[in-house]
Amino acid sequence: MAQKKTALACTECGQRNYHMTPTQMGKTSRLEIKKFCRYCNRHTVHKETK
Repeated sequence: MAQKKTALACTECGQRNYHMTPTQMGKTSRLEIKKFCRYCNRHTVHKETK
């Protein structure tokens, strides 16, 4: 069976730069991590998308 993947999108430019597998299946809030965006060329907050 294939694993589900979610993308992390930059809040500044909206680009989906990172992909991850969800670890908690029943959570309601979306993950927010400060990561480097190569399009903005700086560290920005990235939110989990579907």
